[in-house]
Parts: sequence; structure tokens; C-alpha cells
Amino acid sequence: MTTNAEAKHPSRPLLTYRQRLSKADLKYSPYVYVAPFFILFALVGLFPLIYTFVVSLNDWDLLTGQGDWIGFENYATTLTDPWFWNSIFNTFSIFLLSSVPQLVVATFLAALLDQKLRAKSFWQLSVLLPYIVTPVAVALIFSSIFGEQYGLINNMLQGIGLDPILWKTDTFPGHIAIASMVNWRWTGYNTLILLAAMQAVPRDIYESASLDGAGRVRRFFSITLPSIRPTFIFVLITATIGGLQIFTEPKLFDATTASPGGVFHQFETTTLYLWNMAFNQSHFGRAASIAFLLFLLIIVIGLVNFSLTRAIASGDAKQGRRRGRGRRRDTSLEAVTDPEPAVLVHDMERP
Repeated sequence: MTTNAEAKHPSRPLLTYRQRLSKADLKYSPYVYVAPFFILFALVGLFPLIYTFVVSLNDWDLLTGQGDWIGFENYATTLTDPWFWNSIFNTFSIFLLSSVPQLVVATFLAALLDQKLRAKSFWQLSVLLPYIVTPVAVALIFSSIFGEQYGLINNMLQGIGLDPILWKTDTFPGHIAIASMVNWRWTGYNTLILLAAMQAVPRDIYESASLDGAGRVRRFFSITLPSIRPTFIFVLITATIGGLQIFTEPKLFDATTASPGGVFHQFETTTLYLWNMAFNQSHFGRAASIAFLLFLLIIVIGLVNFSLTRAIASGDAKQGRRRGRGRRRDTSLEAVTDPEPAVLVHDMERP
């Protein structure tokens, strides 16, 4: 006789070796597939990050190596250094002058390339060509174009009777020149990413909207932009990370000066200030603290961007649900309060 416990919990049949192997494969194979990424990230990403934090807590010199442990003194010294805040201002100024126009122009170009154009592959390749050019070549070319004495732009300004601009001496003109380098190189790259997202939008939605009387501008703002929002968030976050880590363009913009970032540090970014502290002044501990502070700043700004875009997306979704409920409510009221269609049908069915 079987007891109540045996009836409630019958004994499971023993699995064969192949069945156990198949079960383990389904359970553990996903972790094996993603393990190489996490192993590489731990070696080339997580370990340098932790080691940088350890270096920042020591009086570390470039030549003598590790010195005394001084705790957070490097952070306190960095936060009270006016040149650090000057580099933060320069970084944000160049970032805003480059990222905002870059994303706007990239979205506009992607919308144009999404239309029916002749030689579409040629135009797509042409947009990507500036990204292929090395940053050093771009910086040298633009440094010559924005030259104060023999630059192309100043010669054009003088040709129409305007005064030349001190691109490599004044702060704001220097930021505009460096931002133009960044925009010229990265706009095409972001254009192709946004174009791929636009081409994934179903064409039936555009056809339905055009039948309802929506023009191109209305379809772009009501269908295209909401549909590519996840890709746009990705482009925005990557542009933020790259913009806050800008180094090559300000480093090579005025290579004739001994001090990086200009004679008056007018376009010295945070990464350039970090490089100067590490290799020119040999303060590796200070440089590590600057790197870690920049890392925290990028994380904070990335989270703010993600939160804002997510809040906007949730607000649009709620508004869309409200419109849908309002339309359903209107149709239900029409069905209740307007009996004429039913009467007409009833009259038409009479012999």
C-alpha cells in the first residue's frame, strides 16, 4: 500500500546520462556563451579601473613608482585646483557645441537617405568617408583651415571685409573649431546608425498615415522619431561618452605650443589635463584621481540622459494610451446614442 506522502510526491524516474547532459546544456550553455565577454571585460576593463583607484590613493610618481599611501588627498587637491574646473568647463563647452548639432544633422541626413534616392549606396558611402580618415589627419587639416594668419577661413573673412578671428587664442572660437572637427568626423557614423533604425520601421505605417492625410513632416515627428527612440538613446549615450573623453582634437589643434590645450589653457579638456598631469608633471596619483572623477562624471551624465529619455518615452506612451481610450470611448458613445444606422439597415431589409 502507498502512503499519502508517496501519493503526493511520487518518485521521479532516473534520468539517463544523455538526458542529464541535455538538461545541463540548456541550463549552463548561455553562461558559457557570454563568459568570454565578461572575462575580457574583467581583464581589460574592470582590473584597470580598480588599479587606477588604488593608484589614486598613493603618492605615485612616473619615475620612482609607488610612494606613500595618502588616501583621498589627491582627490582633495584635484577638486581645489582651478585648472581642473577650467578643463571641466572646456570639456562641456566643446561637448555641447559638438554633440547637439551632430545629432540634429545626423537625424536630418538619415531622414534624407531614407527617401527614394538615386545612387543611394553612393550617398551612404560618402557620408561615412569622414569617419574613415584618421583623427590625426583631420586635426592637422582643420588646424590649418582655422589658422589665425594664413588659415582658409580667416582669408575668406578678410576677403569680404571682416576682421580675422583668433581661433587658437580666444576661448569660444577655439571651442567652435574643435567642435567642427568632431562634427565632421562623427556625423556620418551616427547617420548610418540612425538610418538603419529608420529602415527597420514598417512601411505600412507610413502608407496608412499618408492615406489619413499626414504629410512628410508629420510622419517624421509622429512615426519616425518615436520608432527610433531606442537607437537615438544609444547614439546619445555614446556621443556623451565620446564627447567627455575628447583628446586628439584639442591636443593637435595647436601643436606649435609647448603647453597642451593652448597657451592660456583655453581648450584644455579634462583628458588633456589628465595627460599633462601624468606625463608632463609626473604625478600619476593625481592623474589617476582625475581619471576616476571623470569616470564618475560620465556615469552620472549617462544616467541622467537615460532617465530623461526614458521619462519622455513613458510620457509619450501614457499620452498614446489616453488617446486610444478616448477614441474607444467616443466610438462606444456613438454606437449607443446614434441608432440611425441600425434603423436604416432595418428599413432596407424590409420587403
